[in-house]
Amino acid sequence: MTMGCLARLGCLILIVCIGVGAWMTRAMWLPDKFREHPAVAANMWQPISQAGAARTRAALDKLSQPRGPVYQSVAAGDVASLAFAETIGQKGQVDSVEARISGAAMLVRAQVATASFRDKLGPVAGIVKERETVELTGTFNMLQPGVGEFVVNRAMIGQVTLPSGMIPRLVREIDKRPRPEGVADNALPLPVPTYVSDIRIANGKVTLYKNVK
Repeated sequence: MTMGCLARLGCLILIVCIGVGAWMTRAMWLPDKFREHPAVAANMWQPISQAGAARTRAALDKLSQPRGPVYQSVAAGDVASLAFAETIGQKGQVDSVEARISGAAMLVRAQVATASFRDKLGPVAGIVKERETVELTGTFNMLQPGVGEFVVNRAMIGQVTLPSGMIPRLVREIDKRPRPEGVADNALPLPVPTYVSDIRIANGKVTLYKNVK
């Protein structure tokens, strides 16, 4: 093998090594939009917390600023920490509340004492335990400035999926507060700041939009 061939082979090996090294360290130099982002938060259950509620408040504070951003995205657990704090707090028999995103819907689940509503579940009551996991799947909807709703499209108690006609009954038992006019029978009322114009679920996040009119 001639020196020229050896030199070309050495250059080829060097180029391959540089290419491999660049690929292995791409997270350090590649622009963010081209990086691979591990799918963590979107599909995993996220517990509600005071820290999560604080992050959602901070996002809302940014929206409230006249020269602030026109939208803010928050994790499912964070928005649930603030959105459902009053609903959860009034029962005193609900714990282990978590939320996650699935496609264009948000799922919220909790461990719930069923004594207060088990006898209102009809035939389902016979297979419902004293304490069960209640899971609600739904989307957000804005009714008017300051008033939104979490529309429950699917509800489960333990391993039982409730008929759609029973969802309003369950929703009323979960939240006994006076309901603002226009809130759907199968929805939980959602107080929101008047400057929020829309709430959408996409790409594993809940995005809050500011009214820019």
